[in-house]
Amino acid sequence: MDLLKLSGSLDGFFWGQIMIILCLGAGIFFSIIMKFPQVRLIKDMVKLLLGGKSSENGVSSFQGFAMALGGRVGTGNITGVASAIYFGGPGAVFWMWAIAFLGAGSAYIESALAQVWKEDVQGEYRGGPAYYIEKGLKSKPFGIAFAILAILGCGVLLPGIQSNSFAIAGASAFGVSPMIWAVIYTILIALVIFGGGKRIAKTAEMVVPFMAIAYILLSLVILTVNFDKIGQVFGLIFSSAFNMNAIYGAIFGSAVSWGVKRGIFSNEAGQGTGAQAAGAAEVSHPAKQGLVQAFSVYVDTLFVCTATAIMILSTGQYNVENPAGGFITELIPGVVKGNFTQSAVNTFIPGFGGGFVAIALFFFTFTTVLAYAFYTDSNVAYLFKGKQDTGAYKMTQNIFRVVLCIMVFVGTITSADIVWNFGSAAVGAMAWFNVIAILMLTKPGVATLKDYEAQKKLGLDPIFIPSKLGIKGAELWDTIIPKVYPKQLAEYNAAMKNKKEKAS
Repeated sequence: MDLLKLSGSLDGFFWGQIMIILCLGAGIFFSIIMKFPQVRLIKDMVKLLLGGKSSENGVSSFQGFAMALGGRVGTGNITGVASAIYFGGPGAVFWMWAIAFLGAGSAYIESALAQVWKEDVQGEYRGGPAYYIEKGLKSKPFGIAFAILAILGCGVLLPGIQSNSFAIAGASAFGVSPMIWAVIYTILIALVIFGGGKRIAKTAEMVVPFMAIAYILLSLVILTVNFDKIGQVFGLIFSSAFNMNAIYGAIFGSAVSWGVKRGIFSNEAGQGTGAQAAGAAEVSHPAKQGLVQAFSVYVDTLFVCTATAIMILSTGQYNVENPAGGFITELIPGVVKGNFTQSAVNTFIPGFGGGFVAIALFFFTFTTVLAYAFYTDSNVAYLFKGKQDTGAYKMTQNIFRVVLCIMVFVGTITSADIVWNFGSAAVGAMAWFNVIAILMLTKPGVATLKDYEAQKKLGLDPIFIPSKLGIKGAELWDTIIPKVYPKQLAEYNAAMKNKKEKAS
């Protein structure tokens, strides 16, 4: 069996034109129906991100953000951006921006829904598509199907993409065999994931801000040095994105499809994975974590992916493939799908690019694999609902942790194209399931935002009372609010009483 051909066919099937339209359409729909909260409520996003505390059951809002961002900020932000430019030209960058801006609406809905129908699993909150599909759509078979797909994708197919990208960069930069990197990387992953969800959250909280800030700062330094090329770079991106550049006219369709495809792979908006990190957070209202997770899409694509694109385009270190053969643009002679980011940094500081990008990829990919481990755990927990205190559950959980470690090792020493194709296909399959589900759950998803804003207008710190919104199956909140947020509940009851008296 030709694995390269099979993986390529699967990737093409799940990322066909219909999927591109569905993802863009969902982002536009949610943004319009919620009146663009990604613009209106940007201050709330930042404020909520920095506020909140963890509890004995849930991680803090920031830890949930860090886990989701750790999952989002990975090889897609470096290697993925380079491949988008290679196959779709500079215009692909604009379409990555577009799906990030619009996808923030989808990210809000899926993350808020994950909070609405989260569950307490052995003292830790768990949530995500499988949970809200079963409770919101009342379809357990659909929920089971997503859970199995998520375990296959996050626990088996996707980890290898991350470790493979780092191993290639590490071998090139430091001359160390991928086999050695495979051993080191796998051991470090195992040390964290066998510590459970809270250890993963704490690790992400420490690593993610550091890695993202350092990477963005370097890109800003490179942009400052190439200040005279800013207009040229952005002009190239916009002209190529709207088919106004004769050079890239033949690949206009590729610019859109590769921009959306790699944008979703990177920021995960609508894919359903970030929602699983959102469901683990301790917040008083689902909208709070929904807004925080929407902001993580911005950080991933508008900040980190843009940083990569600017480094590549401003230094002229890229090639663009001609579908008919050869190159449309060949600025790095003979290089096919190379790591353009390393070449870009090397033009700024000779000999520094390889090492810097390899280290960045280590941190980016490491936290992404940790997020995949958490998502796998969440879906195993879902499949064992009601039996999570059994030895079978713990054994299955550990089996999949071992499988993930094995796939990290295997992915490190496997062909990059095969690993990328299978992993990308898994992302596409999950996105198919999840986008359809959140569209069907538009009403409760939008209701959470309306309720949040209504309470804010009354001067309250919003709390979530499902019965007030006619939402069923979210009884866990009837325990959470009185126990964790008694002060806010008292203020809410007083405000509602006062409102009723005024109305009468």
